[in-house]
Amino acid sequence: MSELYIGLMSGTSMDGVDVALCEVDTSHCRLVASLEYPFSKALKEAVLQMIGSSTTLQTVGEMNHRLGLLFGEAVNALLAKEKIEAARIRAIGLHGQTLWHNPRGEHPFSMQLGDASMVAAQTNIDVVGDFRSKDIALGGEGAPFAPAFHQFLFHHMAKSIGVLNIGGMANLSVLQEPLIGFDTGPGNVLMDLWVQKQCNLPYDNDGQWAQKGKSDQALLDDLNNEAYFAAQAPKSTGRELFNLTWLAGHLQKHLKITAEDVQATLLELTVLSVVNEVRRYKIEHLLVCGGGVKNSFLMHRLAEELDNISVTATDAYGVSSEQMEAMLFAWLAYKRIHREAVELKAVTGAKTNGILGGVYAKD
Repeated sequence: MSELYIGLMSGTSMDGVDVALCEVDTSHCRLVASLEYPFSKALKEAVLQMIGSSTTLQTVGEMNHRLGLLFGEAVNALLAKEKIEAARIRAIGLHGQTLWHNPRGEHPFSMQLGDASMVAAQTNIDVVGDFRSKDIALGGEGAPFAPAFHQFLFHHMAKSIGVLNIGGMANLSVLQEPLIGFDTGPGNVLMDLWVQKQCNLPYDNDGQWAQKGKSDQALLDDLNNEAYFAAQAPKSTGRELFNLTWLAGHLQKHLKITAEDVQATLLELTVLSVVNEVRRYKIEHLLVCGGGVKNSFLMHRLAEELDNISVTATDAYGVSSEQMEAMLFAWLAYKRIHREAVELKAVTGAKTNGILGGVYAKD
């Protein structure tokens, strides 16, 4: 019997909160309705300030509260838009806003903020949150989770399928036995940060600015020399590595490159890091989702470099490319409510598949 779940996702780019209302059962996760709720510029800047500099416990606590309010507002906005009563929703799957991801330190952790109890109180719906901690406790990377969902959605297709999610970071799922999935490296994050710094724009629409520049091979080689790209899976990454400080360190050796040439090179870095990984596997069809799908120049370059592989947005296969990640957390909430383990150990390196997430009751 199917149930209604809401998935919430605010990714590395923080360009909005994706809210997905899904009908879920043992074999399907169908998107019923969705909403992109605005992430204010002031709140985004405050989060980036916390990530990029030292902070205080008070600031962390206050941000947890502020993000909880935001996520609760986002859910209520969707319910109001669709005229659906909260009582019909079995649970909310809350990813939270990632501030720091360090699964391989002396004391491994992954921090997502957004008070789940606040969301439950605001919406009067049970909330499932804190998904990553259990996987890390079991020795895993705590990311990416998408490969298990991609397998659930597309397992009926040919075995030569890869699914690429291009958000702030990019992650690749290879639908084979055993299931493989990992972060390839930066997706949109460096391009977004650079265009924000140079042009005061939230993102490079359709890659138009990158198209005006020319990729610089020396800079690209330097960026691609990052140890993360050569590391073997399981692996995951985030803003704690790929950020403006990381980029500035490389640009010091390439001072004569124009700003638009830097943007073109950053786009090529995303393409190169994806293509190098895709070529390791026998992938014939690459399904693409995430915000990067909207960058037509990025999609064009991927298709050019993978000219022997079909590169298509997941929309062509009946799954929203924009709402895929929010749908993932609706599905993960379903799995937690029904106490079902998520088959991720081959992806994250965990000792065993775990039941992920904690339940924050509405009452």
